[in-house]
Amino acid sequence: MPEPLVPGAQPAPAPQPSPDEPSALLSPTSLQGAALVGCGSALPVASLSNGELIGLVDTSDEWIRSRTGIGARRVAGPGETVTSLAAEAAGAALAYAGWLPADVDLILLATSSPDDLFGTAPRVQAALGANRAVAFDLTAACSGFLFALITAAQYLRSGSFRRALVIGADQLSRWVDWEDRRTCVLFGDGAGAVALQACEAAADGVLAFRMHSDGSRNACLTLAQGEQQRPLVGQYSAQVGGFSPIRMNGQEVYKFAVREVPAVLAALLAHTGIAAADLDWLLLHQANQRILDAVADRFAMPPERVLSNLASYGNTSAATIPLMLDEAVRDGRIQPGHLIASSGFGAGLSWGGALLRWQGRPGLRMNATA
Repeated sequence: MPEPLVPGAQPAPAPQPSPDEPSALLSPTSLQGAALVGCGSALPVASLSNGELIGLVDTSDEWIRSRTGIGARRVAGPGETVTSLAAEAAGAALAYAGWLPADVDLILLATSSPDDLFGTAPRVQAALGANRAVAFDLTAACSGFLFALITAAQYLRSGSFRRALVIGADQLSRWVDWEDRRTCVLFGDGAGAVALQACEAAADGVLAFRMHSDGSRNACLTLAQGEQQRPLVGQYSAQVGGFSPIRMNGQEVYKFAVREVPAVLAALLAHTGIAAADLDWLLLHQANQRILDAVADRFAMPPERVLSNLASYGNTSAATIPLMLDEAVRDGRIQPGHLIASSGFGAGLSWGGALLRWQGRPGLRMNATA
């Protein structure tokens, strides 16, 4: 409640913004678009092949590849954390965009495996030296990066911020049951990031989006709080902190994905009047090659326009989409102006889609041949 004015007293001057405050003084109507202008990624050093998993569970390279398309996955080792991977990916996105850390107003970290349950994004902010940026985590499992990208775009469109880093990073090797061949073969660790900049509406890079959740199907894929209790005093007890390993009903998740992903993308195409033939790339969450193929078939997308790096990295959860984007931008496949249909889907259950346009500078392959 404001303090009452004393008769004859002069009102206190309005507080002035600090030069270190984020650029939240933009007119809400000055810049109404969000341009994707930078990208980066980071991976742990250790790559665990399907053949090496034979020493842990009853499996084979052929069994894993035929069901998932995965050939290897990265596993974080000593000194490699969600914070370190996220900071490396974000730093690469900063460099690609030509920004300084002080230019960043907002850092959104999509993760389901934080180093600190109170928030890992502030650690990333400190590691980058982005002292002006507000930083917080967003949790939506494998849909997390896409949900975070959409969220950041709304901050930019409203005029609240001018520049944002959106990061997807996960270290699910912490939460995998390495004796369960249904899940341990699927997941890997990694991080990817995108630099998002406010722009005129005509240059918008997030053309349309849809987001959905269905908690009634939550049990299909969980990383749930454990049920152990600790006695306190008398009749009282408290839960012991900790989580059970990842549990998944693979058949139900597959059926969910091949039904909902084509539906959400079809709705976006119908809303925008864009034909599937006009898309340059299909960029989906990298969960299973059979899902990617099924969605591509639905839109008659040829295999060469479907981006996939599952064979090398497996399912890195919130990191898959920005990790794949960074790879395709840097090797020259994705070029400025290219139109991308993207969808994230997974635990929650949650799913969404977005039509994106890349506006960053050309990738390294194109630069090398120019």
